[in-house]
Amino acid sequence: RKHQEIRAMRSQLKKIEDLGAAMEEALILDNKYTEHSTVGLAQQWDQLDQLGMRMQHNLEQQIQARNTTGVTEEALKEFSMMFKHFDKDKSGRLNHQEFKSCLRSLGYDLPMVEEGEPDPEFESILDTVDPNRDGHVSLQEYMAFMISRETENVKSSEEIESAFRALSSEGKPYVTKEELYQNLTREQADYCISHMKPYMDGKGRELPSAYDYIEFTRSLFVN
Repeated sequence: RKHQEIRAMRSQLKKIEDLGAAMEEALILDNKYTEHSTVGLAQQWDQLDQLGMRMQHNLEQQIQARNTTGVTEEALKEFSMMFKHFDKDKSGRLNHQEFKSCLRSLGYDLPMVEEGEPDPEFESILDTVDPNRDGHVSLQEYMAFMISRETENVKSSEEIESAFRALSSEGKPYVTKEELYQNLTREQADYCISHMKPYMDGKGRELPSAYDYIEFTRSLFVN
């Protein structure tokens, strides 16, 4: 909505440009009533318009990530908040040191190196977010990087299903309470038991202490 408001102001700028052209024709080249110039205003409007488009694209990218890649809204908020925290001058971009500090705050285990020493791990990240090495990482570049990294951690339903099948003796289509507690942390097992439905056999009978991991896994990915 804000971007549309900015676009609508273009007609106001056109009036100023027409007035500026009329003043030039009258050889009035010095305007003591304002420090702004027609060219300067046009450049600032263009920058604001470009910023609006970038921000809109960034938001669309985040919405798509939330809807299609499994990246949670909470994770996206955390990424954005961390960027803003390290963007001390509110420029909308981080220098390399700020970016590194931001990654560490998000849990990246980057090695500490002396100034001037090679830092291959961080350099490989910069190859993705700042390939031309202009020294800065924009919010859009940063969010795209974080979304891609987060997406890499999202496994397919088939992989999760196979992992549960490996826990289940003889690859049964259900997993028992004992198998869950033997192979997972207590918190993980508690979560599974509270969210998995009891397993029903072919005749619709409920098996004692048996849980349907296939239905559980597929319902997670549908949601």
